Amino acid sequence: MTIRSKLFGCLAVLSLALLVLSGLLLTLSGKEKQALGAILNDRLVPLNQLNRVSGAYAVLIVDTAHKARSGAVSPAAALANLKSAEADIRANWDAYVQSQMTADEAANVAEAKKRMAVADDATRRLVDIIRRRDGAALDRFVTGELYPAIDPLTEQIAKLMLIQIDVGQSLARDESRTATLFQVIGVIVALMSAAAAAGAGLVIARAVLAPLDRLVTTVQRLAQGAQDIEVPGCDKADEVGALAKAVVGIRELGVARAAADARIAAEQTHVTSCLAASLRAVSDGDLTAIVTAEFPAEYEALKRDFNSAILSLQQLLGAVMASTATIRSASTEIAQASEDLSRRTEGSAASIEETSVAVSLIDKRIRETATAANHTLANAGSTSRTVEEGRRIADDAVAAMGRVADSAQGIDSVIEGLDKIAFQTRVLAMNAAVEAGRAGEAGRGFAVVADLVSALAMRAEEEAKRARDQLTATQADIGTAVAAVERVDGALQSIASGVAEVNALLGTIADDNAAQASTIGEITGAMSGMDQMTQQNAAMVEQTSAAARGLSNEALLLAEQAGRFRISNDNLPGSGRRGGQRLDALLSA
Repeated sequence: MTIRSKLFGCLAVLSLALLVLSGLLLTLSGKEKQALGAILNDRLVPLNQLNRVSGAYAVLIVDTAHKARSGAVSPAAALANLKSAEADIRANWDAYVQSQMTADEAANVAEAKKRMAVADDATRRLVDIIRRRDGAALDRFVTGELYPAIDPLTEQIAKLMLIQIDVGQSLARDESRTATLFQVIGVIVALMSAAAAAGAGLVIARAVLAPLDRLVTTVQRLAQGAQDIEVPGCDKADEVGALAKAVVGIRELGVARAAADARIAAEQTHVTSCLAASLRAVSDGDLTAIVTAEFPAEYEALKRDFNSAILSLQQLLGAVMASTATIRSASTEIAQASEDLSRRTEGSAASIEETSVAVSLIDKRIRETATAANHTLANAGSTSRTVEEGRRIADDAVAAMGRVADSAQGIDSVIEGLDKIAFQTRVLAMNAAVEAGRAGEAGRGFAVVADLVSALAMRAEEEAKRARDQLTATQADIGTAVAAVERVDGALQSIASGVAEVNALLGTIADDNAAQASTIGEITGAMSGMDQMTQQNAAMVEQTSAAARGLSNEALLLAEQAGRFRISNDNLPGSGRRGGQRLDALLSA
């Protein structure tokens, strides 16, 4: 029997007990409700109706008769009170006679009806007397006839009220006994339910909780590392048995896992010890310490990558050592070449200095030639008297030509202004076009730029007009200058032959002096450039020599640092491709 079936059985017993107890409680509640309804509807309500009938006779009718007799109320008010009393009496009495009655109560009701007829007859006579407003008859009726007619009825109604009370009390006692019976039955059912619940709990504790506690203890011991313990409950056919079998499977998995963990730990210890030994050798400078021990299949990739890294480092150091030797050799050659170049540069500087001295002598000779030319020009002064008339005429020509020059300057200024205005016009036009293109429909906002372009165009027209005026004046001056030059030409014709030779001589001397001066200037500039280049070359040679010596020292220091490591012969400088071939062989293995 499974635990589920056991639990369902216990729950069924408890549910049945609860259903029985609930039915008893519902039945008790219905009985009590029915009894209370009977007491309320058959006894309390009729009792209230009898009380109102008795009160109407004893209070309303009798009290109204006394007030009408004494004049406390008017006849009309008295009649109204009597009418209201009669209606109240009739309504309550009719409702009362419709209620549930006992035999004794019915006999008393019959007697009460007889006495009520007498009281009603007395009430009608009272109404008639009040209507007649007969005070003496009213006095006689109240003192002699009213009470004998009313009192027997109120006494009979009092008996009926006592009967209602006695019957109600009897019903209440019966209901109390019934409620007590149901309470006892409920207590018995509750005790039986509690006993059933206790039995179900005991069954659950013995069939479920105890085996589960033993399984929990076993699992805790398995979690603490115990593997050789007995798992209880495997022989059960319920859920506890299934759980026990699952715990047995977990125990077997734990044993297998422990064996696998031990094997993995041993493999990891072997791998880490081999790698640690190789790394210690590498830290001591031995780059030949590759891993040669056998690794498990899972760690072969690690071994191969480690050996590849060591061999790559050997190749790197071999290449560094080879490059260091090459750098040292090259830096030595550079230093020697720099020293040779420094010596040659010093020789070039001495040669340039000698050439500079020679150029100074040439410059001195040219200066002397210029002095001679000046003396020649002084000798030409004797001809000034001959050309005095020519000088006057030439002065006129010079003046005219000066005016021509002034006019030409004005024209140049105007033309320059026109050029500037034209340039600005083009720039503004270009800006306006670009901005209008960007703005699209909003390009109409560039009206300001268009106005500027228009103004510049007007300025261009004005400048053109000025240019035309200046050109007109210049033409007039040019005419005058032409006439003066013609007169000079006639005056100088006579001295042309004498001055021609002098001018030719002076022109030759001037050309020679100009050529020599230009040549000397070029030579001087070249010498200055050569001197600067020589100075720069000397500085560069010194820097190159210092850099070569520093590079040689750094290469020596690098070689010393690389020499601390021990690598295989295949990776030493000059081994060529052998190191790479060995690395490929190891990686393929």
